[in-house]
Amino acid sequence: MNDQTQQWLAWDRRHCWHPFTDQRDWCDPDFEPLMLVRGEGVWLWDSEGRRYFDGNSSIWTNIHGHAHPVLNAAAHAQLTEVAHTSYLGFANPRASELAARLCGFFPSDTLTRVFFSDDGSTAVECAVKMALQYRMQTGASERTRLVAFDNAYHGDTMGAASLGGVSLFFERFRKFGMPVSFVRDLVELRALDAREIAAVIIEPLIQGVNQMRLWPAGMLRELREWCDATGVHLILDEVMTGFGRTGTMFACEREGVVPDFLCLAKGLTGGYLPLAATITTETIYRAFEGPENVFYYGHSYTANPLGCAVALASLHVFAAEKVIERLSHSADFFARILHEAFPRHQVRVCGMIAGIELRRADGSAFPAEEKTGVRVCLAAREFGLLTRPIRDTIVLMPPLCATDEELVFAVEALKKATIKHRL
Repeated sequence: MNDQTQQWLAWDRRHCWHPFTDQRDWCDPDFEPLMLVRGEGVWLWDSEGRRYFDGNSSIWTNIHGHAHPVLNAAAHAQLTEVAHTSYLGFANPRASELAARLCGFFPSDTLTRVFFSDDGSTAVECAVKMALQYRMQTGASERTRLVAFDNAYHGDTMGAASLGGVSLFFERFRKFGMPVSFVRDLVELRALDAREIAAVIIEPLIQGVNQMRLWPAGMLRELREWCDATGVHLILDEVMTGFGRTGTMFACEREGVVPDFLCLAKGLTGGYLPLAATITTETIYRAFEGPENVFYYGHSYTANPLGCAVALASLHVFAAEKVIERLSHSADFFARILHEAFPRHQVRVCGMIAGIELRRADGSAFPAEEKTGVRVCLAAREFGLLTRPIRDTIVLMPPLCATDEELVFAVEALKKATIKHRL
């Protein structure tokens, strides 16, 4: 290990606190963290000069690859003008254009208003607060309950965390959050008293943190129909699934659904900068007019011009490089090579999102204390692949620019890691 790497790691162990990380394991002298320093396309390099395939798109954010020339140029051009201006009482050109572009993906009489924030949690937080405040201001104050699905994940801020169904992350904070009912399916949802419900939230097509579990085909369309019949608002959390991940620009397109609130983040800027958006209808927006109805929520970096400029560049790349058109082939190829590589493990695929649930030869789960998923991901580094597990489900979510050859490399690296552990 070179001297510079050693210095960086010494500072890290002494002063840094990493998310979702057991710091005791992280600071163990026998563990060598990777210090990532450079990226190009689907590849990342560490401070020791080793190259890795970015197998989870830098925590599900990177869309077109690292150091994309169009996105780099957009960031540089915006920096020559201004990096950031306040959105509280002011506007900026990039935010105006981006809002219009995002609304343009939907029929003109549906989603028309964009509220910018910083990340997925705050996009969801905005939708939840808007849904509740809307009821207070439209004579439906009895609708105070929210509904989420078991094992859902919608972020870590307190409101978003209230909607989380993964007990490991949220149970200790449950008593501090908002009133939420959890259901497993539409049968349980229909059994609730809809007159008390302000909104229901779901990750469309696939649950992310729930080990990449897919919803039954048609379920989202049925949920939209139930919301229409009961007057309950539908919030779609497309923080993970948005921007091509499922094969269409947004997952809701797969079933012809338009929500009342659409939450976007992660891939919005192509994986370059923190930026989020909560998109809603004109009807909901109009209920917030007047001094007594103001939506008192916002962040210092809301509608950051630099982030908006890169997000616009990302949308340009989608069109110029025909990204969505190419995804049909890539998704089919990705699914095929995964099923071929892991015939005895449970492979779940939705577009370019995959979860490989590692199982014993008899199909049973490994004991949690063995940390099989963690061990396999650490072994994958030796073969040039970076990714993370959710329990014993290995996530593969490559940048959408990955070629067939690069996808084969990633899948083969993971296969070698499982073979090393005799799985």
